[in-house]
Amino acid sequence: MASQSSKMKVQCLNPDRISSLPQDITGNILTRMPIRDAIRTSILSRKWRSGWKSMTRLVFNDKMVTVPSNRQQLKKYKLASAILDVLLMHTGSILQITIDVVELDVDSEFNQIICYLSRHNHLQKLNFWGSLEKKHCYKLPSSFFSLQGLEFLGLHNCLFRPPIIFDGFSKLSTVHFANVDITSKTLQLFLSKCPLITVLHLICDYSRDFATGNKFTFVELLQCVPLIENLVIKGPYMKHLSAGGMPHKLPTSLVQLKCLSLGMCYDEEYEVSSALCLIRSSPNLEKVVLTGYDKSDTTQISKNFPDIQDYSGFALDHLEFFCMKWFTYEDRQVDFLKLIMAKSPMLKRAQIELYESVSLEEENELVRDLLQLPFPRASLSAKLIFKRPEPEPAS
Repeated sequence: MASQSSKMKVQCLNPDRISSLPQDITGNILTRMPIRDAIRTSILSRKWRSGWKSMTRLVFNDKMVTVPSNRQQLKKYKLASAILDVLLMHTGSILQITIDVVELDVDSEFNQIICYLSRHNHLQKLNFWGSLEKKHCYKLPSSFFSLQGLEFLGLHNCLFRPPIIFDGFSKLSTVHFANVDITSKTLQLFLSKCPLITVLHLICDYSRDFATGNKFTFVELLQCVPLIENLVIKGPYMKHLSAGGMPHKLPTSLVQLKCLSLGMCYDEEYEVSSALCLIRSSPNLEKVVLTGYDKSDTTQISKNFPDIQDYSGFALDHLEFFCMKWFTYEDRQVDFLKLIMAKSPMLKRAQIELYESVSLEEENELVRDLLQLPFPRASLSAKLIFKRPEPEPAS
């Protein structure tokens, strides 16, 4: 009896729990691992041997291969070959893929990868991070524009030039463009051919070719995305889309828009009027983020600004969160703060993130003045929070 009891105890203590995990659990584990580690799990057991080959989400980055620092061309070739090898051995449907090559000036080496993905046409989500070099953009091959299953598209540091016969992505709902080289005319045509877009992020740290070609205004942009729920506009996009100013209110309200984030210069009349128009025309906003930036040396400060303190026409009955970044306590920044807090009865938090040049002494004075300002507040329970910029980590 003792020996049988010991045998049962050993069996209980040493079950093959890894092999007995349900397939959905193993799949979830694999998708959370770097692709190299996911492939290495094939040695765990017979069940895991081919598990990675059916992963629906793949993530590749330029740290997958290591070469001497002076052999970047070799690294680019080895990385492209490694990614292609994984794709060729993969047996299931690839629904999501991320390719992060910010340290490499990728060129035609990656065209074959995009071509392979387009032939299988199951891809729903694509994130491509190209080189961070300002002078180098990865030109998307023509095969990219045949990825008709795409629902999510994130492009970073890429050259976007669709072929003439491109009819858009009929299923696309989310677009993230960061430092994408695209003309205003091309962007307008692209958005007009993607009728289901609900999330649009246009971010640029430096000027590309957006100003070339036909002018493209905020009014025309919003006509291209009638279902928009989440809109982010920053950098030169804001400047060029605001050119000529905006009407007091849009002809058609943006009833679907819930989240709005704008990077703007408070000394630019047209950018201020555009921000006011967008907020005034979006009655169901739940979140607003305004990021200020300094005017360029060539900017002419206009004296014909719209009255930010004019509260007429504003109905922010659903706004819960408001954030102002790079806050320096300029009059127009304070006016925006007063406007939002006066017209947002459901506001829970107003967050002020100070610009890095604001000293501790200036911060104390700023906080004291804002807390004592006699302006109407629709929500008596709204918290006013001040944050300083986080220090950069030591190298």
